[in-house]
Amino acid sequence: MDAAERLLAEVGFAGVTAWELDYYLHENPEQKRAAYVWLTDFVGWLPMPDGDERERFVAADHNAKMIEHIARFPRLRDRAIFVGNADDIVPEPFGPGLPAIRLWTHEHYSFAGHVTGLDPADFSDREALRAELGYAPNEEVCIVAVGGSGVGGHLLRRVIEAFPEAKQRVPALRMIVVAGPRIDPASLPHPDGLEIRAYVHELYRHFAACDLAVVQGGLTTTMELAAYGRPFLYFPPRHHFEQNFHVRHRLERYGAGRRMEFDTATPAVIAEAIATEIGRPTNYRPVERDGAARAAALIAELL
Repeated sequence: MDAAERLLAEVGFAGVTAWELDYYLHENPEQKRAAYVWLTDFVGWLPMPDGDERERFVAADHNAKMIEHIARFPRLRDRAIFVGNADDIVPEPFGPGLPAIRLWTHEHYSFAGHVTGLDPADFSDREALRAELGYAPNEEVCIVAVGGSGVGGHLLRRVIEAFPEAKQRVPALRMIVVAGPRIDPASLPHPDGLEIRAYVHELYRHFAACDLAVVQGGLTTTMELAAYGRPFLYFPPRHHFEQNFHVRHRLERYGAGRRMEFDTATPAVIAEAIATEIGRPTNYRPVERDGAARAAALIAELL
């Protein structure tokens, strides 16, 4: 895999298709047929610290091309909307001799604030929600989930290894592991007392009700947990630049979650982190509830 392929692989989400479409339209602006609104929750492709010179060059070159596109065709994007706030943008430059990402984005985007799609106020009665979901008042519930891909299989296995020691430290612990659509629950160890499910309907409600979540570093899930005010451990994949730079920066700004390194997180380390964080009171920065309405208002101006 060369540096360009690695950068694409590291994004690891459907948004790659949108970036490719945006690039295509800027290369072929005459094919634009309608008003075009561009939305994103990160700006700037960044090389990982252990990347080689080729990777650093490819990231900077990709960013430079984007900057050139916007400068040449400033009206191709009828509106560019950042899903977040100006301070959510990393302070790093796009690359050697290129502008700062935050300053450039501030000049070229409107800001909607974060969009959760859910109102945490709907889950303000956690006791009622927990009772509805079948969680007893004396249980300390830990939800472990890695999303819809198979990338998190190793993380699930590591957390499962940590379960016996975590249970010793937290006797009331109830851990539910959600395998997702691409990880066969039968392929995972099943220690006594652990629950493994292939699918959990409306998982977000379980996140709102839990005492702790263990997840990867994806923005949607981690910001949902921040909005709910739930403690969580998050493990960004080692070479996923969006999660390691952009998502991490945003979570740190909200004071949300505890970042973990998979390479150094032994089962004992994870068990200790679970025991320390579960049920811990949080004091996160409030997550705005009107992001979707603000984005809709910006889009509606073009209709």
